[in-house]
Amino acid sequence: MILEMAILNVKKGLKNVFEQDFIVASKYISSINGYNGHTLRKCLEQENKYILLVDWKNLKSHQIGFRKSDAYLKWKELLPNYYAPFPTVEHYETIFQNEKKNSKKV
Repeated sequence: MILEMAILNVKKGLKNVFEQDFIVASKYISSINGYNGHTLRKCLEQENKYILLVDWKNLKSHQIGFRKSDAYLKWKELLPNYYAPFPTVEHYETIFQNEKKNSKKV
């Protein structure tokens, strides 16, 4: 699995509208083969800063499956005008992962 990561700096005064449009745009990215889920997180220290994390089956699912699709064109109609500067997108593969397991007491 590949993690796409982008830091989104939203122009001042647009964060509420951006968040609404992001929800609408989410249906486009989630329609792509190889898409496994995504999260948008808001920075606590900087009001207009967000991080977008998207899980893809592989790099090709994002770079070709999404970026060359009609869904991407619709995504681009909604979101890019909110950003200043335009975000850099990077991809990461997992080297190590540790998860806390919930234990139930009986």
